[in-house]
Amino acid sequence: MKSQWDCLLQNLGAWEGSFTRLSPQGSVIEDTPTLVTLEGLQQQQTIRQTIRRYYPHQVPQETVLEYSTLGRGILFFETGAFSQGSIQLAPSTEFGAEFGFIEGDRRWRLVELFDPQGNLKQFTLIRERRAGSSAPESPSLQVADLVGTWQGEAVTLSPDWRSETCRTTLQITLAGDHHLEQQLTFGDGPGSRRIGSTAQILGSSLRFEQGDQPVQVLLLPQGGSATCPLRLQPGQPFFLEAGWLSQPDRRQRLIRQYDEKGGWVSLTLVTEQKTHF
Repeated sequence: MKSQWDCLLQNLGAWEGSFTRLSPQGSVIEDTPTLVTLEGLQQQQTIRQTIRRYYPHQVPQETVLEYSTLGRGILFFETGAFSQGSIQLAPSTEFGAEFGFIEGDRRWRLVELFDPQGNLKQFTLIRERRAGSSAPESPSLQVADLVGTWQGEAVTLSPDWRSETCRTTLQITLAGDHHLEQQLTFGDGPGSRRIGSTAQILGSSLRFEQGDQPVQVLLLPQGGSATCPLRLQPGQPFFLEAGWLSQPDRRQRLIRQYDEKGGWVSLTLVTEQKTHF
């Protein structure tokens, strides 16, 4: 099994793209072309990360970071997928997380950010491809892309690096023109666990009203999705999720799980293949 540092090294390279700030409803607030470079130094024991932002009629703004250890709030998977973010929900402070996927010459990243009152504030969508490559972009995610049966594997890491793996099955169907139903099964056989839910289709978003916290799934450019509560409620467990349809029949999802005290408890990578359209 690769070390966390070796998993990070999957992201080395120069990545051309953009940082796109979005409202909670998905409207574009600002779009900034970028070049992000991650290079290994000292026999790859240190990483230098350079972020160059290109604003109209201005000299590019550059930020350089160097690090040789990883922070407490970040975990990587062997594919190079990762998430970093807040490890504790606290009063009067901003809260959020970044999710990152990599496949071939493309990366897809997303930041979900909440204001100090716990309200969903904004998203930052980061679409990148390796400099010099001609990797095509996927179209924006549509409800029809999700409908079908998805067989997958969920790998869950805890902050102390313990790992668990189980099989998953996700069945998504349309219930009329304005509703979507899904059945998610974890595991096989008698010990399996099933969760069912229904969403209202509202343009480019899905709204799940079950439970104590309404959850929104926002469909995003380049095959992406953002899943989170519209408001974080103290005293209730919650999760933040990002998904990426990197191929028409292949989807990856990253899920950060938090407990009722607002503490981060795990990160899960689900890799799914569509078996029935």
